[in-house]
Amino acid sequence: MQTARQIIEQCATSSNNGTANFGEIVKALIDAGVESYYADYRAQRTTYYLPSGEVHTLDLPSDNLIAENFNTDGIKAAIRGAQRGDVMYPEFKKLSQAAGCIGYMVWIAGRHVTYFGRRGEMHVEHFPSAK
Repeated sequence: MQTARQIIEQCATSSNNGTANFGEIVKALIDAGVESYYADYRAQRTTYYLPSGEVHTLDLPSDNLIAENFNTDGIKAAIRGAQRGDVMYPEFKKLSQAAGCIGYMVWIAGRHVTYFGRRGEMHVEHFPSAK
């Protein structure tokens, strides 16, 4: 049986390679017991949180520039592309960073994602089935 850390590492690799979509990643993370995770574009790290207090942090490589201004429409366009399956994670990172996103928190247990801009701007996107 795989450990939570092994599943998290596989999810991160699949996501960064663009070989799994967001829904597949979230399902695997749920199965691993992850309740939330934070993708920090500026620090180039993703931190995964389990209810036990266990925390796993992995590198999140990116050479994309983060735009100065937060563009909610740009974030929404990247999200919609990902939801349709047209945009995989490498492209999603590029699009969301071009829209001024510095990182985002996926609240698996709460079924939504909060995207952040440099000045504290936020966009909350509920999982499609959570609306």
